[in-house]
Amino acid sequence: MTPRINLAIPNEGIEAMRVADRWAAGHLNSKLLALVKVRASQLNGCNFCLHMHSGEAFKHGESPTRLLLLDAWRESALFSDRERVALAWTESLTRIAETHAPDEVFEELQRRFSHDEIIALSVAIALINGFNRLAIGARAEHPGERQAS
Repeated sequence: MTPRINLAIPNEGIEAMRVADRWAAGHLNSKLLALVKVRASQLNGCNFCLHMHSGEAFKHGESPTRLLLLDAWRESALFSDRERVALAWTESLTRIAETHAPDEVFEELQRRFSHDEIIALSVAIALINGFNRLAIGARAEHPGERQAS
């Protein structure tokens, strides 16, 4: 694919999203936040964000096994109850047209997260979905070697 837009060129709109992303990151565990960003990016099929946030997850101590099993988090015993509800909320908000953010997911979220953490998590999920859409629309390519066809 040929890139359409260079998202690295300074832009006030994208910078505003980054500021909000840094705010949310200040209220959440960085390893959990990386899992949330990777999961949303998996659901959206964003290669650029998957590459970026997988690297962040590794930097924050995430294991390759857990990242490989992230798509099957419901079946894996490797994820904590807190991570599970954050991932369920991530999927609910990422697939909002299908899920309509079910009450049972939100009720479990309230049991595991404070009000401020729920806001920060929801903002982070909204932002990663926005960044996914920007990167996919721009046809942004992750750095790395291109495979020959």
